[in-house]
Amino acid sequence: MSYLDELNDSQRVAVEHIYGATMVIAGAGSGKTRVLTYRIAYMMEQGIDPFNILALTFTNKAAREMTERIGKIVGGGEAKNISMGTFHSVFSKLLRFNADRIGFPNNFTIYDTQDSKSLIKDIIKEFSLDDKTYKVNQVFGRISAAKNNLVSPEAYQGNEEIQLEDKQTRRPEIGRIYQSYANRCQKAGAMDFDDLLYYTNVLLRDFPDVLHYYQQKFQYILVDEYQDTNYAQYLIVKKLAAAYQNICVVGDDAQSIYSFRGANIQNILNFRKDYPDFTLYKLEQNYRSTKTIVEAANSVIKKNKDQIFKNVWTDNQEGGKIKVVRSLTDNEEGRTIANAIFDLKQSQSSTYNDFAILYRTNKQSRAFEEALRKLNVPYRIYGGLSFYQRKEIKDLLAYFRLTANPKDEEAMKRIINYPKRGIGKTSLENIIISANRYNVTMWDVMNDFNAYPTDVNQGTKSKIYEFVTMIQSFSAELNKLNAFDLADRIAKSSGIMRELMSEKEKGPEEVERLQNIEELLAGIQEFTKSSDDDDFKSLSDFMIEVALLTDADEDKGEERNHVSMMTIHSSKGLEFPHIFIVGLEENLFPSLMALNSRSELEEERRLFYVALTRGMESCLLSYASSRFTWGQPVVCEPSRFIDEIDAAYLQFEQRNRPAGGRSMMGGGFSERPFSGGLNKPMGSNSGQPLRSLKEVSQSNPTNKFGELDIKVGYNVEHDRFGKGKVTKMEGTGADKKATIFFPHHGSKTVLLRFANLTILED
Repeated sequence: MSYLDELNDSQRVAVEHIYGATMVIAGAGSGKTRVLTYRIAYMMEQGIDPFNILALTFTNKAAREMTERIGKIVGGGEAKNISMGTFHSVFSKLLRFNADRIGFPNNFTIYDTQDSKSLIKDIIKEFSLDDKTYKVNQVFGRISAAKNNLVSPEAYQGNEEIQLEDKQTRRPEIGRIYQSYANRCQKAGAMDFDDLLYYTNVLLRDFPDVLHYYQQKFQYILVDEYQDTNYAQYLIVKKLAAAYQNICVVGDDAQSIYSFRGANIQNILNFRKDYPDFTLYKLEQNYRSTKTIVEAANSVIKKNKDQIFKNVWTDNQEGGKIKVVRSLTDNEEGRTIANAIFDLKQSQSSTYNDFAILYRTNKQSRAFEEALRKLNVPYRIYGGLSFYQRKEIKDLLAYFRLTANPKDEEAMKRIINYPKRGIGKTSLENIIISANRYNVTMWDVMNDFNAYPTDVNQGTKSKIYEFVTMIQSFSAELNKLNAFDLADRIAKSSGIMRELMSEKEKGPEEVERLQNIEELLAGIQEFTKSSDDDDFKSLSDFMIEVALLTDADEDKGEERNHVSMMTIHSSKGLEFPHIFIVGLEENLFPSLMALNSRSELEEERRLFYVALTRGMESCLLSYASSRFTWGQPVVCEPSRFIDEIDAAYLQFEQRNRPAGGRSMMGGGFSERPFSGGLNKPMGSNSGQPLRSLKEVSQSNPTNKFGELDIKVGYNVEHDRFGKGKVTKMEGTGADKKATIFFPHHGSKTVLLRFANLTILED
């Protein structure tokens, strides 16, 4: 059977139409990766040279998987001849071939976000600017936005509108910081992630011969996730495709959620204007989710005005209705979701890998972490500190970076005195001052103090010369030893391994640091041996690959059995049998920051659409009636997005939950929708409205802090510990505590305003 027979009719015509401008609008779960993969394989079968194909993705992982799948169809050797990878990885190679044209060495370092912010922080300090006004994150974001819109430092400072904006925010010196930052990066032979796209545009703009060469090379261009492209990416693709216009873009406007990174939904919406003779294909059959989830998601996204209409459908089973759960507080929400996962795993014999908790912001994870830990449910938070951002890993990588590029000043500052070798902060600052005075690098100064007089004593100079000699000895082996052998030598000779070995007796954290270094070296060894041929893989090659890793590429431990917790942005491209979308409250989701315009609100709605369509079998929506913000409880109202789902697909929690607060995914729900509008209460089974937090406080025997007026001797029930008897009361007002004896858990002391106790009749 031909691989084409695996495709449905819509997918097949999109695969077989290989000439001209083509746009494939692919609904969630519609098999777009398969279409993109098979299209490339089909192109090669039709005689198109893989050297003439450029395929751009948003993760290296996706590119590798596609290359492997194409290789199984047409042969692995030929598949490797395709230029396939992320925008940053593909164009970083292009820049290395042409670096001299734009004033960079071909071994330029790629700064990560930490490196960039560290340099900006130094510049702000050198300019004697107030770091409370010139906050590093805000300055970095401003520079990043300028680069993504191809605004040079000179153009930035010469633009009256931009200058006025900076003056209004009391940061008129950002342009000068941007200029200094760009100069310092170039002097250090370094580019940041934004530079990889910025300088590619500069190269194609200023050197017509380079543009012509790559137009002839890349005669067939395919772009995945086109809705996520920014202006710089859009312009690169448009320039390269101009000669032959054999361009195929694949994406879904309904999943455009990265405007904060510069992504512009207009790129996909305006494709027909750029290529009037384009052909449009729609992939509308969803293979992932139940009919209920697909139709519920459709009912929400149709509220957006800015979109390319499509009718997503599925042949999958009907599936249960989407559950909607209200909790009194964010802590109770954590317990409710944890209990639901625990019970559903038991009742359906699922694994924890089947569950995902999705939230709008990272700070929401705390309540769910605590609740899952108490139930001994394993979990993993995605999007936290990645392996390559750990201190010990960054330290060793800095040695690798300096070995490949001794002018890399951020790497230099990081490890010149680690492990400690007696080169103090003052000496380092004096070296930087001297380097700036003579307009050279720190490395130049450290190599020749006679040529660049510096206020550093002779003893420190001797230590610096020893350090320089060590780095030079590493650099001399760069093209002689393979990546692993040199990395192993550096780890031992630099003193890092010795330092960590001496610390490992201190505690588990120190042991983990050493294990992380060992894991890194094991990864480099695997990299060195991974080639199918005898190609020499240097440490520089490894560093290029590491520098271009995306968040998705860094995910590890997928085989482990754990509940996944992540922001909705991080969940894009993933799927789970059971999902829990939490914190569905106005001003949280949709975010308060996204309510200034229709376009911002529509992106929040697209984000909710992405969240819903991660679910395969079941989905639970959760919100809290009150949430602690800056230590104070704030009354919340349910998100408008719940109200926007067609009521036929929703099932609401009854007011009286089962004892213990469990079985949220099972029975005990009402199918009444909201009784119209966001400000009206949600209906219950009896037809009586669920009471607000204020109403609950007024109708129950509570004090002014809202907790029940409990006394010694009362029988009560706790969500987790079950039934018990109050044996002691202490404190007053907001600090009032109760000691309760629970037959199965012993005595527990709880703070009444957080305990969510229920008074039981004797």
